[in-house]
Amino acid sequence: MPEEKFSTAALLSILDSIAPFAMAEPWDNVGLLVGDPGQQVNGVLIALDPTEALIHEALSQNLNTILTHHPLIFHPLKTIRSDTPMGRILKTALAHNISLIACHTNLDCISAGVSNALAERLDLRDTRPLAGPEYTEHAPTSGFGKIGTLSAPLASEQFLRRVLTVLDAQGLQLAGSLPETIHTVALCGGSGSELAETARNMGAQAYITGEVKHSVARWAEEAGFCVIDAGHYPTEKFIVPILAETLKKTCAAKGFTPTITTTAQQDNPMQWVVSDHNTPKFCQPIEPLRKHN
Repeated sequence: MPEEKFSTAALLSILDSIAPFAMAEPWDNVGLLVGDPGQQVNGVLIALDPTEALIHEALSQNLNTILTHHPLIFHPLKTIRSDTPMGRILKTALAHNISLIACHTNLDCISAGVSNALAERLDLRDTRPLAGPEYTEHAPTSGFGKIGTLSAPLASEQFLRRVLTVLDAQGLQLAGSLPETIHTVALCGGSGSELAETARNMGAQAYITGEVKHSVARWAEEAGFCVIDAGHYPTEKFIVPILAETLKKTCAAKGFTPTITTTAQQDNPMQWVVSDHNTPKFCQPIEPLRKHN
């Protein structure tokens, strides 16, 4: 029998089995955002963010489907102007029949989701969600964030070195008091300020997330609780290769073998600039702005 064709609708069904779209937060926008469900998928490019550069990366590899964690369209659009970044992305995607799919908070809260990917990299053991349904020892459940223990307590300097090394980060921002030794760690990939107090109440000695709000940093200072802002991109990036491998295996189990790959170009949009004897020093060289034709 000839191999069954792999449509966007079939891909969406598989993604729904991995990270059910119904698990997304009510305010979120997930699933197929641009494209035709009936279009045949000749390849999938996976990344965190939908950008114009990512579309050109897909085109260069003859891939017609882009799967990102963050949705391109978050709020209703009143206009679509091709002289804006959003308009250019939509125009390019539509002109080249590229489908754009997002798995956002549904990918955040599954048991093997974004925060779990970070927890595994930091070698946290016996993890459970910070927020979500009840957790049982025999049935890890979904929820946002993770809390767990290191295999052995680490001195504060060793712990920070581990975080910096794992994230390949140029720096971290820290609020509150850093314990001398750290054993229990909580985290939430992406923007997780709202779970800082929950992390403390559940017994964490340090909490790692991104985009920490000023009010939360001040609360951490007053509470004497260590909150580490490691950035949005660095705390979420590990889910990209995991999602790719999971998608490959799930597709193969259903008899589909499309090209599935991860971005080789997208990186952290934020850069560290530090003072070197009152001279600004970039921790990474700035790439010149490249225009795509």
